Amino acid sequence: MKISRLGAMASLALVGSIALTACGSDNTGGTDSASGAEGTASSSTSSDCFDGTLSAEGSSAQKNAFEEVASGFQSQCSGATVNYNPSGSGAGIKQFIAGQVDFAGSDSALKTVEKDGKIEAKEAEAACGSPAWNIPMVTGPIAVAYNVKGVDKLNLTPALAGDIFMGKITTWNDPKIAAANSGVQLPATAIKVFFRSDESGTTENFTKYLKAAAPENWPGEPAKTWDGKGEGKAKSAGVAEGVKSTDGGITYVEWSYAKDNDLGVAAIDNGSGPVELTSESVGKAIATAEQTGTGNDLALKLDYATKEAGAYPINLVTYEIVCSKGKDAEKQKNIKAFLKYFASEEAQKTIEEIGYAPLPAEVQTKVEAAIEAIS
Repeated sequence: MKISRLGAMASLALVGSIALTACGSDNTGGTDSASGAEGTASSSTSSDCFDGTLSAEGSSAQKNAFEEVASGFQSQCSGATVNYNPSGSGAGIKQFIAGQVDFAGSDSALKTVEKDGKIEAKEAEAACGSPAWNIPMVTGPIAVAYNVKGVDKLNLTPALAGDIFMGKITTWNDPKIAAANSGVQLPATAIKVFFRSDESGTTENFTKYLKAAAPENWPGEPAKTWDGKGEGKAKSAGVAEGVKSTDGGITYVEWSYAKDNDLGVAAIDNGSGPVELTSESVGKAIATAEQTGTGNDLALKLDYATKEAGAYPINLVTYEIVCSKGKDAEKQKNIKAFLKYFASEEAQKTIEEIGYAPLPAEVQTKVEAAIEAIS
């Protein structure tokens, strides 16, 4: 399958199903600089460049995409440095609210309901002195990635996934798994679950899926912190490496990480037959998304329980979280310049080539309008 097809199908699906006006993300101060690398995008002009440093933090799911774009921007704007620390969505949002970074990256929009006595969106607004906006930049699927010697094809239902990640099914030849994988020789190897030990938007999206599609098998509530069983590993790279080095390993991780580590990816059966993770199947699932944000706040709600035939249901959207009106006008101008480049057709094409889905044209137009409104 070709990644470019993933981007095209996801884009078509989104364009045909939603009219976005704004979206969400998280950020924190970054430590990993992508400066000095060559980029392929060429939309920035000298008027968009700046001399100085931007720091962002958050989603490790978008790490590769962000660094690719930062490299392209910096290759054209030699006086600019854009750092990104892929500490996880939860950490990014906290750092953004604390004023430690210029913007955040998050796989979940800022929460508008109270949790633990706080409302993320309100906290961010107080920190900014203005509403914080969720601006979507990349979309992509979450793979249920595994490494089981001799097993090249695996089908899972939501119930099976819930039981595996809750530690109720502990060996790969369990009769329940065998029933969903007729003809597959499953070994008696112990199942080794790896989960994100850091607060993660990927964890939140995956648990949203389990809660929506298999509530009887996943009793916990969706959250950035893991509530199941297994061994914790830091960030997407950590869980992917854990599975890669462990016979019997399984995790939830962004598709690009599963591909980079040559992991098996399970087909998911939400009730209309097993669906492999492909460009077409991602596009069909994203077609069920609904807009929840208003104005220049572009948040989405995905239908994780969809039974649409041929739809791969476990997906996420990564947002950049920014102050709509910042306290530092010069900093806001620089953020606008970088995000304008990030949203450009050229930059979006570069991330498509490394395993992410670019913004569909109609959404891209609204994202560009939101970025232009930053002040």
